[in-house]
Amino acid sequence: MTQGHLFIEKLGPVLSLTLNRPEILNAFSPEMVLGLTAAIKEAQQDTDIQVIVLSGSGRAFSAGGDVKTMGQANGVQVYDHIGRLNDLILTMKETEKPIIAAVHGFAAGAGFNLALACDLIVAAEDSKFALSFSKVGLVSDGGGSYLLPRLIGPYLAKQFFFTAEPIPAERLYQLGVINYLFPLEKLQDETTKLALELAQGPGKAFGMQKKLIDHSFTASLEEILEQERITQTLMVQTEDHHEGVTAFKEKRKPVYKGK
Repeated sequence: MTQGHLFIEKLGPVLSLTLNRPEILNAFSPEMVLGLTAAIKEAQQDTDIQVIVLSGSGRAFSAGGDVKTMGQANGVQVYDHIGRLNDLILTMKETEKPIIAAVHGFAAGAGFNLALACDLIVAAEDSKFALSFSKVGLVSDGGGSYLLPRLIGPYLAKQFFFTAEPIPAERLYQLGVINYLFPLEKLQDETTKLALELAQGPGKAFGMQKKLIDHSFTASLEEILEQERITQTLMVQTEDHHEGVTAFKEKRKPVYKGK
């Protein structure tokens, strides 16, 4: 199904969201941003969906902001657009379903930040990334100023933002930003394989673990310890936990239902 510059497809327990403006390297549009936000919110309520995969059509993942329209919008329009983008990033972080970014070609500017907002990044070996904001006299939007320094530290983050230099996927893999690298021709199959493996896991546990890890960057050790304590008290009462324990005792693979 195509909706708002977005191709949406259910592949069993996996929701595939494909950015669909290939003629301009999947540059963002209001329709695309709103469509992604709505699709992820809907997936959160859909008990059949366990994992979300975000990718781009054509030659690239995403070029980020649409350069052709830059300079035409006034301050109010920019403020509103970034507000929509902020809602998307927060929705991605708030959903309890793991989100995988499958990146090929190029991920630039807010397109790079969109990948950073996912939970895992899988990339083609020949893909490149760039924080290209300074080339047009802008600062980061889409959460890059928050997300990237926490991954690679402030000094390297400033370098990438200041210089806007293309960053090979291999370097980001070595820095721990990218989880898996594959040849381009294997990217889709390997991403689907990973998504299906996660979809068979304990969905409730994944969702809670995601929240704990994301919150750890702004919380104290004492706060995280107490959150783990409270969350674990709830987790031991889930069907998935009981299934996991039973399967371990019976020496078989558990069949989780995300409950």
